[in-house]
Amino acid sequence: MKTDGKPGAGGGGFDALDRRLAHALQLDGRAPFSRIAEVLGVSDQTVARRYGRHRSSGALRVLGLSDARALGEVEWMVRVQCAPEAAVTVAEALARRPDTSWICLMSGGTEITAVCRAANSDHSDALLLEKLPRTPSVVGVTAHCLLHEFCGGPQGLISKSGALTDEEAAWLGPPPPDVDPAADPVVLDDADRRLFAALARDGRAPLAELAAVTGWSPTTVRRRLAELRATGALYYDVDYDLRKFGYGAMVALWLSVAPAELAAAGAELAEHPEVAFAGATTGPNNLFASVLCRDVRAVYTYLTTRVAALPGVRTMESAPRIRQIKGPGPLVAGSPAARGRRR
Repeated sequence: MKTDGKPGAGGGGFDALDRRLAHALQLDGRAPFSRIAEVLGVSDQTVARRYGRHRSSGALRVLGLSDARALGEVEWMVRVQCAPEAAVTVAEALARRPDTSWICLMSGGTEITAVCRAANSDHSDALLLEKLPRTPSVVGVTAHCLLHEFCGGPQGLISKSGALTDEEAAWLGPPPPDVDPAADPVVLDDADRRLFAALARDGRAPLAELAAVTGWSPTTVRRRLAELRATGALYYDVDYDLRKFGYGAMVALWLSVAPAELAAAGAELAEHPEVAFAGATTGPNNLFASVLCRDVRAVYTYLTTRVAALPGVRTMESAPRIRQIKGPGPLVAGSPAARGRRR
């Protein structure tokens, strides 16, 4: 990441080599350390030692995650309003569910945001009406279906850092998935689901460990990983401590954009270096983004310059995150989620 006064420049805890390593892992989370070392211009042992140290401390880890669209699943962005004294309890109850991710306490601790997955549109009613917490402390629930993702997932914020040159990124990054939008959803069997569960805990888990989990041979595991990645069902992401990159403020943005400008505004928003995730949703606020900045003053500058210049924006609602309860993978003690992540 460039050290030019932008977020992550100095004081963030990661040095230039750490940031280059993080960028390399964002591009290919299971790339051999020898390949990464060749790109970074250091030894294999240096790369392995750096990653091992950061993973042990919880500052950085690779996750293997499933893509909802490739599996034919539907994602909902849910906002739960509740009494302040009950917010943590409700959020933790949501976090224990396997179909939730990105659970955060927002604003003054009276709102919880979460991403919920339903197997398909037919299952969404049960997810939203029956399984969400029902207590007197929950005073309101709104749900917004994610219609289109402009950035996020495998195109993480680290990829915008500039830590690697375009040439280095192109050499290290794998070919993009060959995804046919008209193709049927990828169907997972029980062994696939065990594979994804293991990768969500450790995206760089050894083949022997994945073979033991699935009951397959290491060769079959390697082939299945390649197949799932080629279809877009599997991607690798980097979970990291925001403070190590110098980020001190995360804000959720809900924008109302004129329909004719929604695609253009979303595409432009996705290019902003401050934006970790951007997607079009249902509802009166039809464009959502997660924004990371150095501090609240930088948030103000961002809102009054970059966001103000977006086409078609009619209204804006912003909410600072005060605590993250769960990130993209399962709850893991000591994971960066406890210190704050980026969506």
